[in-house]
Amino acid sequence: MEYFLGIDIGTSSVKTILTDRTGKIYSCAQRGYSLIKERDEYAEQDMEEIWNATKETVSAVLVSVPGAAAWIRGIGFSGQQHGLVMVDAQGKPLRNAIIWSDQRTAGEIQDIYRLIPKETYRGVTLNSLSTGFLAVSLLWVKKQEPTVFEKIHKIMLPKDYIRYKICGEIGTEDSDASSTGLFDTVGRNWAWSFIDRIGLPEKIFPYCGKSYEIAGKVSAAGEADTGLQRGTPVVFGAGDTPMQALGNGMIRPGTLAANVGTACQVSSVLDQPLYDSLYRTNTFCHATPDQWIIMGANLSGGIALKWLKTQVLNMESYEEMTKAGMESGVGSNGLIFLPYLNGERTPYNDPDAKAVFFGLTLRHSRNDMIRAVMEGIVLGMQNSICIFNDIGIQIDRVIASGGVARSRLFLQILADVFGKEIYLNSIQEQACMGAAISAATGTGAFNSVDEACLSMVYLHDTPVSPNMENNKIYQEILQKYRMLYNRNHDLF
Repeated sequence: MEYFLGIDIGTSSVKTILTDRTGKIYSCAQRGYSLIKERDEYAEQDMEEIWNATKETVSAVLVSVPGAAAWIRGIGFSGQQHGLVMVDAQGKPLRNAIIWSDQRTAGEIQDIYRLIPKETYRGVTLNSLSTGFLAVSLLWVKKQEPTVFEKIHKIMLPKDYIRYKICGEIGTEDSDASSTGLFDTVGRNWAWSFIDRIGLPEKIFPYCGKSYEIAGKVSAAGEADTGLQRGTPVVFGAGDTPMQALGNGMIRPGTLAANVGTACQVSSVLDQPLYDSLYRTNTFCHATPDQWIIMGANLSGGIALKWLKTQVLNMESYEEMTKAGMESGVGSNGLIFLPYLNGERTPYNDPDAKAVFFGLTLRHSRNDMIRAVMEGIVLGMQNSICIFNDIGIQIDRVIASGGVARSRLFLQILADVFGKEIYLNSIQEQACMGAAISAATGTGAFNSVDEACLSMVYLHDTPVSPNMENNKIYQEILQKYRMLYNRNHDLF
């Protein structure tokens, strides 16, 4: 028997699965951790808390399958993108990680554009700078916390720190590095000239490998902390969006992934590094060689439903919310929700954007509010699909993933807004499976990522079909949805 371990470092929790070369999951464990917000615009996490949660999930998986540690052939990682982790010469974090949803760095974006003309910058990275990107967070630390900056030995992204704790080797890989804002996305290397112009020391940037490349082996310390067997190969892994794609078998253009976790994204695989000429979307390296991922990112996905459930309606469960939302009609009886609770990225790249309920009247109920929030999330994703269509990206199939995809109502809204059939994976932890696929490929169980996906990924045969009459209604609502942002921009 041989197993593969897939570890996904998310924003709200870590998940670990134990699987084999057929994609059968033998065990799965999940542990949550906190988001630190000392100010409204801040978003940080304690990497030691995340490491402790990771140890617990790995240990739980190994305990549930006695003897599994000896048969694990490889370990892979998926992780939240963009975040900044800084360690000293002893490998200890110098402060909390500044993560993707942080909004404090609008000034640092302008500082970088003063040093590097915006079009020059975009021509190399294929992206606009956004708050929460490692580049601007690092510049903020340099300006605001110089004593911390002076002690930096290496920088990395969140999943890279967890991998370091297991194998003792520091590094990152193409997909996550391309999300930092300091990477040549076509050349697949650090953008050294930009790094120098911004005034960042080259020595703090780690080696950048391939997602399925072996980064190291489980160390003695990693074995003691987790129960994994010393010497087990550990591959670099990739960012969560590319790993979601692998876990959904996305190895060719034409398929769209619609993922709704804390935030939400739509993404598609590219054989060429296509990008939106207005840079409203992101183009990053895929976890496969010579491929890229184009992504539209929205900062409020499941977090908007959590906010509504816990802070507004005080409801017990998402199942209760879904049942109530089904009592409302298509278009939520005229109620529209802009889900910009934490600013917005695609298409506006506006950290000052705010959430709005528009059209409230005395006849509206909580049922309408619930459905309006779901519709608002999906309409935001549709904005990205429209951009994809404009630059000639063909979408033949949509695969839904993330926790919200378990809601039948939400899936139907996805189908109706997109006007496409929505397919589901046979498992719920696609990013973990993507991490396991990279481990299986990198350790030689398969000759290629393509071969691994064909063996380990399964989709349900029956999709959720769209109601095209509802699609017409949503197309009209989308026009109002866009007007609401444009007309309120100055107030935001």
